[in-house]
Amino acid sequence: MSPEKATRYRIGYALAPKRDDGFIQPSLLNLTKEQGIDLLPIQISKPLVDQGPFDCIIHKLYDAEWTDQLQHFHAQNPNLLVIDSPDAIERLHNRISMLEDVNEWKITDEISIGIPKQVFVETPESLLDSVESEGMSFPVIAKPLMANGSVGSHQMYLVFNKEGLEGLKLNPTPLVLQEFVNHGGVVFKVYVAGEHVRCVKRRSLMDVSEEKSSETENLLSFSQISNLSAQDQSDENIEAVELPPSSIVDEVASQLRQALKLNLFNFDMIRDSRVGDRYLVIDINYFPGYAKIPCYERMLTDFFLDLVQRKESVADCI
Repeated sequence: MSPEKATRYRIGYALAPKRDDGFIQPSLLNLTKEQGIDLLPIQISKPLVDQGPFDCIIHKLYDAEWTDQLQHFHAQNPNLLVIDSPDAIERLHNRISMLEDVNEWKITDEISIGIPKQVFVETPESLLDSVESEGMSFPVIAKPLMANGSVGSHQMYLVFNKEGLEGLKLNPTPLVLQEFVNHGGVVFKVYVAGEHVRCVKRRSLMDVSEEKSSETENLLSFSQISNLSAQDQSDENIEAVELPPSSIVDEVASQLRQALKLNLFNFDMIRDSRVGDRYLVIDINYFPGYAKIPCYERMLTDFFLDLVQRKESVADCI
């Protein structure tokens, strides 16, 4: 069969405009096209049933109307691959439920994976009681419970002491308090697209010593912390930090992919400075900014080819 006659696969994408601009770049479109895959925009203003056909749909839209459309369309097209399930994605919108499956994983005899101590705080009055009941040490990070991409979901604080908790009482939003763990000022951001995994290093919050904690304000917003980090942490220092072994990164990614039932996500992981062979997962995000990593086009195209092969395998069984 000539290349012109070969089957082409249609993958529809439904993304918010800002996400679309960062993800769908000419370099990605050209590479996927060379591999027989057409990436096609889904018009949100038009009914999904009037578009297509699609072999697969990838999406990052969270409103109820879109979810209803997608589920209805999938029911009419049972062979359609949907990446990913809205129910599975919803779990990542809650900063407690997103980390529930990251228990104490013993990856090797020497290396373990866990999460920092954290607690859900429903009312401002229970902030101090929650910290003490969990045996958490200061400083702690205060995060909104909901991680849905809204402006409010990014309003975070580093709380250095009991007095700092008082400053949070003006915020009625349910919070998650997560114990801050010194990690050398570097976070490992791990991008996952099915079985394809990339790990990169990024600047993070600087370590906090007892002396530094006593000299700092009681409460700092993350915008203030970013300014401090930029001054204290140079690119040379980040480059000197060793990445986790790729076998460890791949294993954690695989465990999370199975537990979360998701294909497109990234997670933030830090190395506990207190215990050099212990890593902590501190956050998980759905459909992250893949274009921020080098050669993301190849990673995503390989993932799409995996989807095509999966669809062909299903077809062979029918």
